[in-house]
This record gives sequence, C-alpha cells and structure tokens, in this order.
Amino acid sequence: MAGMREIRIEKVVVNVGVGEAGEKLVKAQKVLELVTKQKSVQTLSHQAVRDWGVRRNMPIGTRVTLRGDAADVFLKAALEIRNNRLPGYSFDPRGNVSFGIQDYTDFPGMKYDPEVGVFGMDVAVSLQRPGFRIARRAVRARKIPRRHRVSREEGMTFMKDRYKVEVVE
Repeated sequence: MAGMREIRIEKVVVNVGVGEAGEKLVKAQKVLELVTKQKSVQTLSHQAVRDWGVRRNMPIGTRVTLRGDAADVFLKAALEIRNNRLPGYSFDPRGNVSFGIQDYTDFPGMKYDPEVGVFGMDVAVSLQRPGFRIARRAVRARKIPRRHRVSREEGMTFMKDRYKVEVVE
C-alpha cells in the first residue's frame, strides 16, 4: 500500500477525567505530563450537573494530544500494557480506536507515589489517509469520499499489521 491510500495515525489523545478542579486535577496533569513527556491542557465541562456539583466551564479533566513520532512511541507503550490485545468494540465505524489504561504505574519507569494516588486514562487513536485536510481547510472545504475514509475493518487491519495487536471479538 503506497501513496494516498496509506493509512496513518493522525493523532493520539490521552485523557484523564477527574470530575473536579483543585489539587486532584493538578496531580492528574502532573501524571499525564510524566507519562507523555508533553504539556497537558485542562478540559472544561460543557454543562452543569447539579448532582455531581459540576458547574459550566469548570475544569474537570486534563488531556494531551500526541502526533508524529511521540504518538507512535506512546501508543506502543500503551498497547504493551494491554498485552497488545484490544476488544473489537474498541473500533468505531471510521476505523478509530479507543481503550483505557487502569493505572499510570503500568508504564515503564513510573513508580507509585502515595501523594499522587492512582490515575487511569483513556487513549483515543485517530486514523486517516493523506488528504483529509480538505475536509478541515477554510477555503474550498470538501467532503472526504467514502472510498477514501478509513473503515472499521481497515482500522483493525492497520493495528494488527503495524502494532501486532490481537483483536478479541
């Protein structure tokens, strides 16, 4: 497979939902920055949920977007923790894949710190082919034809070939 049909990783987004602002969120950001070696940003709530004590635009989580080699290196480490096994339902119709990691201490070189506690994270991998900028550009934006989009099966095949992932149905 060569040229414009080649599937590649657009980005890997690592997300920790804390559910509250304050010290816990700062610790989660620190953990995410240690694991990804990149600066994290806070995520804000979109709506108020009274029962949980969440107000609109309140910082409730943190995330990091990785691209290029950094995304590749992180994804290899994250899949290693999952024993290179992903359930079939992790793949969406566009070929993207998402999975969770229970504890950040599973990453190589990470030690458990009683002051920080346990933080899990969600990892979302976005796949695409070259030319997807056409859908996002400001001038003359167009739709991506169906034949050029990444299907669920193609996403699974890509993960199997590139990262030796075993898809468990």
